[in-house]
Amino acid sequence: MKQELLDAVVGEVGKVLVSRERETGLLLATFLAQGHALLEGVPGVSKTVLAKSFSRSLGLEFRRVQFTPDMLPLDIVGGLVFNMKDRELEFRKGPVFTNILLADEINRAPPKVQSALLESMQERQVTVEGRTELLPSPHMVVATQNPVEFRGVYPLPEGQLDRFMVRIMMGYLPLKTEVEIVRKNLRAAEEVEVQQAVTRKQLQEALDGVQEMKASDEIIDYIARLAAETRNDPRIGLGASPRAVIQLARCASARAYLGGRDYVIPDDVKEMAMYVFPHRLRLSQSFLLTGEQVDTAKLVEEIVGKVTPPR
Repeated sequence: MKQELLDAVVGEVGKVLVSRERETGLLLATFLAQGHALLEGVPGVSKTVLAKSFSRSLGLEFRRVQFTPDMLPLDIVGGLVFNMKDRELEFRKGPVFTNILLADEINRAPPKVQSALLESMQERQVTVEGRTELLPSPHMVVATQNPVEFRGVYPLPEGQLDRFMVRIMMGYLPLKTEVEIVRKNLRAAEEVEVQQAVTRKQLQEALDGVQEMKASDEIIDYIARLAAETRNDPRIGLGASPRAVIQLARCASARAYLGGRDYVIPDDVKEMAMYVFPHRLRLSQSFLLTGEQVDTAKLVEEIVGKVTPPR
């Protein structure tokens, strides 16, 4: 069922998106690892369509919020509203109370609104005016983000970025693929609908299966050594956090599960480190003063190649 689950979800999403199998698989692994995903790319590369299609393929409750500069925390988590009929204050739930929340263009909202998601993403609950409400289970935030060099955006703070298990970069597709996309959209007489690909029972079995994955002491030590190397590299001022270490272990377990194994291997860790670590790293001030330009993903790739995996 493990490979069938992946094939079913990728197949349904593939009805509306061409050549996004890698991104779909990463979203599924993140969901099974009970994490949140950040989709980053320039406008028009189908970030929103991917998130919507993925949620529909799982058949879970889904809500979308378009983040704007004039939003308030109330618009996301909800709050106390006066009921004119009962003459009492009642808690009105915001869109975060759903299985999958699409936070579209999250970096267009001011920091106060972005921070409203911190508690819900980490603890799966919302506290307003001393009242705590639990979120539905499972719960996943899929946020889309445009690069910070575009106008009208607020860069996500480190604490917010650290809540996202993975960052998935979505770039332009190859020329042949773009030609296929144009032809497909020109021919389409009606919009293709993504159908539910798996049952709720199958999803729960997969979530439980990931929890039961075996990671040896050598694998855990390997993950910790990778994180330690990000903190020791003189080019990096802010390395991977302890939360990142835990999330990499979970993400690697999800990849192993979807690969049909009940144990984690070094290749699982290597691949998922490229999505779990880069968005959490910050270059050191001394390195920035040199004027050299290095992408954090490239640094993680170097570190993965340098740290010896277990045999």
